[in-house]
Amino acid sequence: MDYYSNQIRKLIEELSRLPGIGTKSAARLAFHLIHMPVPDVKRLAETMVEARENVRYCKECFTLTDQELCPICANENRDHRTIMVVENTRDLAAYEKTGKYEGVYHVLHGAISPMLGIGPGDIKLKELIERLEGEVDEVIVATNSSLEGETTAMYISKLIKPTGIKVSRIASGVPVGGDLEYIDEVTLLRALEGRTEL
Repeated sequence: MDYYSNQIRKLIEELSRLPGIGTKSAARLAFHLIHMPVPDVKRLAETMVEARENVRYCKECFTLTDQELCPICANENRDHRTIMVVENTRDLAAYEKTGKYEGVYHVLHGAISPMLGIGPGDIKLKELIERLEGEVDEVIVATNSSLEGETTAMYISKLIKPTGIKVSRIASGVPVGGDLEYIDEVTLLRALEGRTEL
């Protein structure tokens, strides 16, 4: 038996397609949106469309930005000779919250996972290697402590070691199986400071 009209059901279905949003959460969001003033709903919808149309990859580190270069890459005060490799933009944001890392980043947009059919060519590894042709002293591999993250870290290490550039891995202050975006700043900072060379 249908409890909702077609419009409400359609809105709930669309919202439940979002990651982490189940049917109950989607229904709560749908009813919240329906009760919002129309100008607020229009502004929200316009903001989503504008973000989708204007946000792109930074041409240097491949994080998401609405400029040619993200604010970190554009900052001349950052140490551009130290590159931290992360899996996604949320991981970059987690490290930035520590306020202690002075280098720049490289966002892979994934990790190597043969079981899911994701190989080295499916993430931004080629672009990382191209960046290493410039002046780089150290690459810090800060992928997640999952099987995929460890596989990616080892692959990156094998690619970079022959170049003579120092390759290090964040320390195990990050719990195995943990995602960086959910870890507190102190733990992330300890993991960064206790990194080891690969």
